[in-house]
Amino acid sequence: MLSKAPHHGRGTAADATVTDPALVKRAVKAAALGNAMEWFDFGVYSYIAVTLGKVFFPSGNPTAQLLSTFGAFAAAFLVRPLGGMVFGPLGDRIGRQKVLALTMIMMAAGTFAIGLIPSYAAIGVGAPILLLVARLVQGFSTGGEYAGATTFIAEYAPDKKRGFLGSWLEFGTLAGYIAGAGLVTLMTALLSSEDLLSWGWRIPFLIAGPMGIIGLYMRTKLEETPAFAAELEKAAREERERPKVPLRDMVTGQWKSLLLCMGLVLVFNVTDYMLLSYMPSYLTSELRYDETHGLLVVLGVMALMMIVQPFAGALSDRVGRRPVIAAGCAGFLLLSVPALLLIRQGSLFAIALGMGALGLLLVCFTAAMPSALPALFPTRVRYGSLSIGFNVSVSLFGGTTPLVVTALIGATGDVMMPAYYMMAAAVIGGAAVWFMAESAGRPLPGSAPAVETEAEARALRGA
Repeated sequence: MLSKAPHHGRGTAADATVTDPALVKRAVKAAALGNAMEWFDFGVYSYIAVTLGKVFFPSGNPTAQLLSTFGAFAAAFLVRPLGGMVFGPLGDRIGRQKVLALTMIMMAAGTFAIGLIPSYAAIGVGAPILLLVARLVQGFSTGGEYAGATTFIAEYAPDKKRGFLGSWLEFGTLAGYIAGAGLVTLMTALLSSEDLLSWGWRIPFLIAGPMGIIGLYMRTKLEETPAFAAELEKAAREERERPKVPLRDMVTGQWKSLLLCMGLVLVFNVTDYMLLSYMPSYLTSELRYDETHGLLVVLGVMALMMIVQPFAGALSDRVGRRPVIAAGCAGFLLLSVPALLLIRQGSLFAIALGMGALGLLLVCFTAAMPSALPALFPTRVRYGSLSIGFNVSVSLFGGTTPLVVTALIGATGDVMMPAYYMMAAAVIGGAAVWFMAESAGRPLPGSAPAVETEAEARALRGA
């Protein structure tokens, strides 16, 4: 359990919350599992796209099939902001834990449903329509997932360990993607093309059902976060219902923080999608590199990132979020061109070195952002405002990165365009870092200080 003194609207030494390490660990696991599940689906869908095209869009034209498959994939990004606008304010109204349980159910159901959809050969045009519906359910639920998960961990974590604990959220992301992509790679190696096309492709999606049940169980067993519980207690003491914050106020009342959030999310997601989603296609289409080797290099980079991730999160607790994120921005600004030139050199060692360098720079964002972003907003609007800012930025800039870069290369003929695009994102991210306040080791806005022991709480009260 969590012990806390009465809360009076802002964090003071007298209000210190003493966290329960076991409960915090459970909260981190429950939040990270949802992220892992989202990116498990992402990895599966990306790696099995060619097979899905044949199952759901049998036009006879491989390019048209692939475009149709990724069109259904992209549709999920279009509804993410809508999901954020619904689930975010709801999380600020009824609680983080309840909404995160709901998004887990919807994500699992959407992914599981894909594995049950009959093929185009069985039901005709109904098959791609059902696929699109399932993707829209996934995208809508994802709109409330990431902001809720970061908020959940941030509000549970002690102030001095928020960076370290938050970094496990992106550890879950990387683990989920590797698991999804690795499973498809293994199935492709073990199954014949006919078996993969007839029934094998369903297996990864059906796995989402048990994963969702486990995740839902973990989330329903958690208590509400101390910060939100304090908001409810304050309303109860004053014998009133907790006021509903209009969606407009979450935007206009937080516009400066929203702009900072969108700038940080832009550099985070442009570089993320560039490295983990676009580069395998770039290696194949632009460098004529063997597709399997390209995918294995990306999986290796992600494994390296997983190893470094918790250490980088702990570093952000010691030196601050701003220096870590700024180092990532500076690194992408200075090293994107050299790294891409290494990749274009073509040998396995050069490609691995260039991709590894970009992956380590990306860790500056994956490790620090889960703790930096929730600290931009006060408790009463944290879930809602963060959901809006995060999902709008992801939909406009992150999810469109592969498409925009491909179009830019086609229009200009400049194969270095991926490096220039990451450099532009780094400039925007650097500007956001310049204006953001440092949050490491400090209470979240609108929340009491969070500590690990009663001794720390007494020290604060005596300060």
